Amino acid sequence: MKFNIFADSSCDVTEDLQKKTGVELIPLTMRLGEKSYKDDKSLNISEYIKAMKEYKSHPKTSCPSIQDFMDKFRESDNNFVVTISSKLSGTYNAAVQAKNIIQEEFSNKFIHVFDSKSASIGETMVHLKIYEYIKKNMENNEIVEKVTRYIEEMKTFFLLEDLDNLTKAGRLNPIVAKAANILSIKPVMGSHDGSIRLVSKVRGYKRAFQRLIDIIGEEGTHLEDKVLGISHCNCLQRAQKLKEEIQKRYAFKDIIIAEMGGLSATYANQGGLVIAF
Repeated sequence: MKFNIFADSSCDVTEDLQKKTGVELIPLTMRLGEKSYKDDKSLNISEYIKAMKEYKSHPKTSCPSIQDFMDKFRESDNNFVVTISSKLSGTYNAAVQAKNIIQEEFSNKFIHVFDSKSASIGETMVHLKIYEYIKKNMENNEIVEKVTRYIEEMKTFFLLEDLDNLTKAGRLNPIVAKAANILSIKPVMGSHDGSIRLVSKVRGYKRAFQRLIDIIGEEGTHLEDKVLGISHCNCLQRAQKLKEEIQKRYAFKDIIIAEMGGLSATYANQGGLVIAF
């Protein structure tokens, strides 16, 4: 039986990973004033980051349309979908509405939309879990149950160099951001039921980097049974360093690294790191 896995373009995957799982990304759109950027393979991330820096206001983003999802759902009888947290974007709602319309037309189609309650590499980890269970020939309902449980237990944390876009977009309290800039504080943040929470405040990037590693041990359990994902915004060496330091401390089953796409880069900005496990 053929399954399709879809995700919005907040799901950060390498080419190799995409070939392995077959996940198809449905792009969001970013806008800098009158200029729009489609978050697909044609996007040059370095040029986009440069354009964001030069732009005086903050980027705006728009989710895929209901029609975008409907077009994809017509292609297969078995569809799993992963979206960015419904508390951060309208993508989940668009996918659910598309599902309802298609299933009225084709009652035999299976479509399940997962709210990842995360973003970036968090979505990546959810789609990998779906793929793992498909390969084990599990029934659809069992996959839904197990992946839903995985999402509930998954941890997502991030460390950003630049908080401007996250703040301007209303994702971070401006008071926290202002204090961070004035006092050279680097907040380590994470997800909580799909929303962003402040996990720790540390002065200086090096300490914050170390704090991020410490938090894995403080908040994670049974790490030897898990895969950890790292997503980076134009800072591969920093991501590789993080992987090395994590491997010294913890016995994860595997650690994967992916570069952020346009949507993730919009909020993480140059130098941003996101981890999920």
